[in-house]
Amino acid sequence: MIRGAACFRKLFQSSALSSKFTTRYYTAQAAVQPAIYSSDEESASIDWDNLGFKLMQTDYMYVTKTSDDGIFRQGQLDRYGNIQLSPSAGVLNYGQGLFEGTKAFKREDGRLFLFRPEQNAIRMQIGAERMCMPAPSTDQFVDALKQTALSNKRWIPPPGKGSLYIRPLLIGTGPILGLAPAPEYTFLVYACPVGNYFKEGTAPLNLYVEEDVHRASRGGAGGVKSITNYAPVNKCYNSAKSFVYYMILLQFLMIFLCRF
Repeated sequence: MIRGAACFRKLFQSSALSSKFTTRYYTAQAAVQPAIYSSDEESASIDWDNLGFKLMQTDYMYVTKTSDDGIFRQGQLDRYGNIQLSPSAGVLNYGQGLFEGTKAFKREDGRLFLFRPEQNAIRMQIGAERMCMPAPSTDQFVDALKQTALSNKRWIPPPGKGSLYIRPLLIGTGPILGLAPAPEYTFLVYACPVGNYFKEGTAPLNLYVEEDVHRASRGGAGGVKSITNYAPVNKCYNSAKSFVYYMILLQFLMIFLCRF
């Protein structure tokens, strides 16, 4: 735990952040203008009072891939849609992938704000090191989030109605047969409007403590947001649902703290 904290601090100190990114919230209006935007400036036709937490297709996603030297090229906004993968892609065969989650909010004055995006960038960099993957720089990560939020701004709920959930993905898309790091990686960011994660909103939750199944162990990868950490939790989650419990506390780690 101490070593992890030291690694986090080192990455944070080495990131070239300007002073305007030192506060808790970050305005999306300062983003570099992307090449394309939604032509519909009006809000999407959604019942904002019953938004919930479910997937909803928006307009654009941000995509970039690594070049031959392992550095991520300048990304671009594409229409939200399916991506093409080789059957032997590293992410499909060996689970070489990470994800993050953050949100964009709309204030009463109409301004858009991102919630501590540079911290998500640093956490992805820490996870990428553990998973033997290259990671986008902090500046590139933050800019990708800004472009994604601005291009999908009509999907951002009104103040107090929810937020635009932003999901950055870092996956090994290059083909590989033997167990090894993938030869190519994709950094992708998509977004979706959401309300409360739990349908009960802010009401108290019933918790089920799982003592037999462990999400994390000493020396493992439970401390990073690897995609391989989440699917095994479904078995415990389904058991908890049968007892009318809505979240599980795994020994040593609470899933709730890692969902976002």
